Amino acid sequence: MTNDEIFSKVQAIIVDQTGEDAEKVTMTTNIKEDLDADSLDIFEVINEIEDEFDIKIETEEGIDTVSDLVGFVEKQLKKAK
Repeated sequence: MTNDEIFSKVQAIIVDQTGEDAEKVTMTTNIKEDLDADSLDIFEVINEIEDEFDIKIETEEGIDTVSDLVGFVEKQLKKAK
């Protein structure tokens, strides 16, 4: 799965969970600050991403931007191979 494919799925999940426009969710978007996501929003996003990619995200620490999240998913998928 390419970085762009991961981003598209992550973006769709974030848009679905936060109700934000897709244009506002870019690789540089800070999930908490730019989208005003609270801990419940982030929890729901993480759960959806875990289900979508069949991975486990133990902690959201170090995941601030969409890019951080996409990179984390990409690493987890490579480990799973």
